[in-house]
Amino acid sequence: MTTANAFATAQATTPLAPMRIRRRDPGPTDIEMDILFCGVCHSDIHQARNEWRNTVYPCVPGHEIVGRVTRVGSAVTAFRSGDLSAVGCMVDSCHTCTSCRAGLEQYCLSFPTFTYNSADRHLGGQTYGGYSSSIVVDQAFVLRVPAGLDLAATAPLLCAGITTYSPLRHWHVGPAHKVGIVGLGGLGHMGVKFARAFGAQVVLFTTSPRKIADGLRLGAHEVVVSSDAAAMEKHRASFDFILDAVSADHDINAFLSLLKLDGTLTLVGAPEHPMPVASFNLILPRRHLAGSAIGGIAETQEMLDFCALHNIVSDIELIPIQRINEAWERMLKQDVRYRFVIDMASLRP
Repeated sequence: MTTANAFATAQATTPLAPMRIRRRDPGPTDIEMDILFCGVCHSDIHQARNEWRNTVYPCVPGHEIVGRVTRVGSAVTAFRSGDLSAVGCMVDSCHTCTSCRAGLEQYCLSFPTFTYNSADRHLGGQTYGGYSSSIVVDQAFVLRVPAGLDLAATAPLLCAGITTYSPLRHWHVGPAHKVGIVGLGGLGHMGVKFARAFGAQVVLFTTSPRKIADGLRLGAHEVVVSSDAAAMEKHRASFDFILDAVSADHDINAFLSLLKLDGTLTLVGAPEHPMPVASFNLILPRRHLAGSAIGGIAETQEMLDFCALHNIVSDIELIPIQRINEAWERMLKQDVRYRFVIDMASLRP
């Protein structure tokens, strides 16, 4: 048993503050890593503030982790001390259900063990995440960081990246497709980059005219302000695929009407309230409304390799851990372009 430095919240209404946490010694199949960078996901705020009504305290958030291996177990063959490594939203699963055997651990029928606020199968209590100096994870859930990627800007790929990459791959987005991305935030800006890299015609939808220039810079062929009725009407029934990355309440029917026959709109954002869906927006002309959650380990590694090949990383603002509470407040005001990443240097011994 070892300990690590971390930032945690003791209850829903308190800010994050320094805390010492337990980490297990590496078992035969485990990898220990020093955490170099950790991305800041909006899920961290939801969980720490108990907005999903399932948080166990103390809570140490963070599931976009890039680090360097320090120790490996006796049965580990894919990593050695000094390797660059990464951990995303999961650190374990049942390994035996149909989803896990298909490489879709995120859909584990027994529920995956998430990087934080899940039952810790080794130490008891809850798992603690990446707002910490180190972590120990089974090798099956550790990823290799390809050479050449900016390490800090790679961290958000472990959640924001794979969350947008996976549905674009699953629905076979490619050069023949017209693709819409709804929302230009931490998820949406990655969706634009990936859709463009896959060769699609990319249209970004935003509520903010201020984001038009940025959307074009990131790779969109066109940016539509979704409150402009004439601009929306121009695209009616023309999209093969739309990726909706908005977590705020919004009118999903306005975007369903833009799909062509057999087009699909996939949700990766998670609005707080249920969204009404007009049945005829699905019935005519045979449209599909779907959802998608992160990706399996093999697909996440594929995504990292794809990013290295195409020089894709997240647009980030790097902060020290001591500014995390300020960063959270700025996130709630949408004052970030487009992902905060924590430099964990001040927490490491």
